Amino acid sequence: MEILILPTAGHAERLAARIVADRLTAKPELVLGCATGRTMEGIYGELVRISRAEGLDYARVRTFNLDEYVGLAASDERSYHHYMQEMLFSHVNLRPEHTHLPNGMAADLPAEAARYEAAIAAAGGIDLQLLGLGNSGHIGFNEPLSSLMSRTREKALAPQTRKQNAGMFGGDPDAVPPRALTMGVGTILEAREVLMIATGAHKAEILATATEGPITAMVSATALQLHPRCHVLVDEAAAARLAGHEYYRWTLENEPDWAPYRELVRA
Repeated sequence: MEILILPTAGHAERLAARIVADRLTAKPELVLGCATGRTMEGIYGELVRISRAEGLDYARVRTFNLDEYVGLAASDERSYHHYMQEMLFSHVNLRPEHTHLPNGMAADLPAEAARYEAAIAAAGGIDLQLLGLGNSGHIGFNEPLSSLMSRTREKALAPQTRKQNAGMFGGDPDAVPPRALTMGVGTILEAREVLMIATGAHKAEILATATEGPITAMVSATALQLHPRCHVLVDEAAAARLAGHEYYRWTLENEPDWAPYRELVRA
């Protein structure tokens, strides 16, 4: 795991988008793991801007989203299908058949989960997985005590998660579907590269737990400490509780891999 501290949330979002764009340029058939949420909105917005400015070609890109609510149709404005259309898919030349999300309306949810795992494998696995960090330290909808070897499956959502996601449901946590289909922790760890973004003071404590605390199924994001190419982009507010903040700042300024991005960080 590698942690990079950026001045603001905007800097973190721009760097994340630039990394995605560079990976796409290097590999036009990139398999991109997508996430949702407020942080991702800024990243997708910047990706759309970069695409228009630089003519990035998404025609061969394939995407797999982390999760979807059980019981919401793809046409539902509160679904992650709809979110991805609004934030990214409809703004770039992604082929619809190359975009994948779990089907929360499937009659047989275990079969749908197995189908989704098979689709990821058939695509050759995920090259770059985007992640946010839930308030309880979850990645995807892998709630506390999710197995660190878990695969795509149906999960009950914790009250804290439903509260966190209530904004899309009129602010009412009880209106948030109680269950979802999600990639498992084990599925996520198989991505060849992982990019987790966490911003804001409200993420400071759980970020420190997830990145510097012991690996535990109570906080599924701690499993990312085991990943050989996991980069965590955070702003100063989210970094407030990190014990190793001086080293993380040194990493950004001194590691050769980040040299091409330093001017973007300072802008």
